[in-house]
Amino acid sequence: MRILAFEALRAVDERDAYANLVLPPLLKKAREKEGFENRDAALATELVYGTLRRQGTYDAIIAACIDRPLREVDPPVLDVLAMGAHQLLGTRIPTHAAVSASVELARVVLGDGRAKFVNAVLRKIARQDLDAWLEQVAPPYDEDAEDHLAVVHSHPRWVVSALWDALGGGRAGIEDLLEADNERPEVTLVARPGRSTTDELLDVLGEEASLPGRWSPYAVRLTEGGEPGAIDAVREGRAGVQDEGSQLVAIALANAPLDGPDERWLDGCAGPGGKAALLGALAAGRGATLLASEKQPHRARLVDRALTGNPGPYQVVVADGTRPPWHPGAFDRALVDVPCSGLGALRRRPEARWRRRPEDLEGFGPLQRALLTEALKAVRVGGVVGYATCSPHLAETRVVVDDVLKRHGGAELIDARPLMPGVPALGDGPDVQLWPHLHGTDAMYLALLRRTA
Repeated sequence: MRILAFEALRAVDERDAYANLVLPPLLKKAREKEGFENRDAALATELVYGTLRRQGTYDAIIAACIDRPLREVDPPVLDVLAMGAHQLLGTRIPTHAAVSASVELARVVLGDGRAKFVNAVLRKIARQDLDAWLEQVAPPYDEDAEDHLAVVHSHPRWVVSALWDALGGGRAGIEDLLEADNERPEVTLVARPGRSTTDELLDVLGEEASLPGRWSPYAVRLTEGGEPGAIDAVREGRAGVQDEGSQLVAIALANAPLDGPDERWLDGCAGPGGKAALLGALAAGRGATLLASEKQPHRARLVDRALTGNPGPYQVVVADGTRPPWHPGAFDRALVDVPCSGLGALRRRPEARWRRRPEDLEGFGPLQRALLTEALKAVRVGGVVGYATCSPHLAETRVVVDDVLKRHGGAELIDARPLMPGVPALGDGPDVQLWPHLHGTDAMYLALLRRTA
């Protein structure tokens, strides 16, 4: 299982792969060929995700145990060391077992010479627990708060700064958020209206393995993990895997008050299809039609697959939302879940925190503004647009919305908070920012805008 975890970490490092895409096929192959049991798969998963989440902390600790700069250590060696550090400091695996298993892994994948180096470093790490190491390697909070939080909670400093700004200050809030980013998220299902129900999913899964969603009427939470793809409703497309925050965004747009016709809906950035499938089902319940547009052909195919079997009419097109083929004013409702940094989903994609750079936001900004501008043109006067991002970074949320409103006019913000009934701590409005530590969701952002001219 440690070799499998090492292979996944190498794929993440060498190919910029995502663990949530790399790990499942590796586990499937191991089950089929090597007789992997559920506990083996669970440990391999913990080794991969735990190592990625705590990489910054472990790098600081490893650096304190070697006599050369970290950048001079070969990446495969660092992967073995970080995975060993996680076993020593982040799991209940006994010290001798964690060290011996890591050294044996190093011997197999790196050779005897490097295995000796791994052994020496891990024995140094094993002399202290995590709290003692953090006391040693993290700068004091009162000297450099952002750097302290970056090391203790394993986030790049610039991400700590951006999240802190988005929260509006306060040490308790930022620490709670960073801790939530390092926790394994629940798997949440969505029962697509007209095709399945939460009661059906809860009955199939049983009380011990599932709970109703916290906020969405279509959500079911899996309390014991498991394989969602093995559930008939998921396999048949009647239900799907979807974070509750994403469900709330689609529901809020669908329920926004609207005068006049409500017949034509648009999902302008539909890939990979989760929100489109829920919107399509909600539209069908009102006799409305959904047009799902996606620029990338392979993602458009995923959208089409997610919508297959929708109870009402829909269409999937390959199109660029910044240069759309549809006529202005063609829709009553439109959603643009724009490409973004993904800083709101660090629980699910922990490697993204190390892969993203501050300058990435400069590339996303013009695209986000263009997509929102075109979405406002796409709806009729009185129509509603939902602008969503899976990022709480102010440069991708309020700054974009405010800028488009100032530049182009002809639109006004709608208070989105009443459209998420029962959800607490939604702020001053009119837009909404969800948080992992407050709502148990990804950090989804939503602004609702009505076209006025």
